[in-house]
Amino acid sequence: MKKYLWAVIYGIILTAFTVYALLDTFVIVRVYDIPPQPEIVSVSTSPETEKPEDTETEKETDGLPDIETVTEAETKTAVTETEPETDTGSNTETETDTDTETVTENETETVTETETETEAETEAETETETEKEVNHFSTGTAPGAPGVEPVITDNSYKDDNISIEIKQYRYKDTSVYVADIVLTTPTLLRTAFAKDTYGKNIIAYTSVISKNVNAILAVNGDYYGTREKGYVIRNGVLYRSKKSSNNEDLVIYQDGYMEVINENNITAEELYRRGAQNVLSFGPGLISDGEISVSTNQEVRYSLETNPRTAIAFIDDLHFVFIVSDGRTSESHGLTLYELATFIQTEVGAVTAYNLDGGGSSTMVFNGKIVNKPTTTGKISERGISDIVYIGY
Repeated sequence: MKKYLWAVIYGIILTAFTVYALLDTFVIVRVYDIPPQPEIVSVSTSPETEKPEDTETEKETDGLPDIETVTEAETKTAVTETEPETDTGSNTETETDTDTETVTENETETVTETETETEAETEAETETETEKEVNHFSTGTAPGAPGVEPVITDNSYKDDNISIEIKQYRYKDTSVYVADIVLTTPTLLRTAFAKDTYGKNIIAYTSVISKNVNAILAVNGDYYGTREKGYVIRNGVLYRSKKSSNNEDLVIYQDGYMEVINENNITAEELYRRGAQNVLSFGPGLISDGEISVSTNQEVRYSLETNPRTAIAFIDDLHFVFIVSDGRTSESHGLTLYELATFIQTEVGAVTAYNLDGGGSSTMVFNGKIVNKPTTTGKISERGISDIVYIGY
């Protein structure tokens, strides 16, 4: 009897633990604190480029006259100029001393102003050099709200700062939606969390998150909330630096430049210091330097071979592409990673392309309307996700 009792107790404990593990993984919501941000010591244009030891700013500063030497020389000159030629009495001597102090103070004030102006000029030059270093290419200035009313159609949007055109393709028995995006400033490419909260199992539909941030165009992100590892940097804030071994991430720098990195080769803190504005951790990379970087048999763990897919691609200076494909239906078969990479290389011509969360998550929203046909558990419907990548003010 005792033997069976222990078996029953063990079964209950095992069941309870399994239920808790499943709830903790998929249901229990945990809001995470934002960790302290690393100090930015220097910024370089890319992981391979180091900041020069002797910058142009330092050279210019070294050529400036020494302020203390100038002050001392000016003060001596002032005293010499105000010394009386003859001694006419105590009253005259007193007046001369007063004049000497006045001239010295004036000269000192002049030199102090010079010092302040010099420091301001040096600081401005330093800021200019930093901007040059952080930019991979020249960019426009951040705009405010659009200056004129945008021109909007069912598949396009255009204002002074944003141009979007969406095309639908038929590839490998699958519907593929491609949004071609040209911006005047990289600040218009942004990311957002579900319910504006960083944490685990905090989800919302892509369309809902998009509406909350007034996105013009949006796609699902990397669904960071289902994992405890993998770098998370969003809109210039470092949220998670715990490495997911050998994982490939997409880094979007402050100037809009994109590259794929391996977490084994660099820390999140170093990416942050180098100007990473957003880091998405899903993968793998699809295209690097214009060449397909994924193999024919490489797939995301636990996924089917052909799936709905979401990808983001970089063409050149402030020119991006969002790609979403349907799948898992009789109308759209779905794509493998290699097929997706081939499509992007041949039809889009991207320099860099990266695979985001797919399957039921794959969703594109344009002006508040769902463009594709997201598929969840065999039905055409959205699935809750933890984050989006979007275009908007």
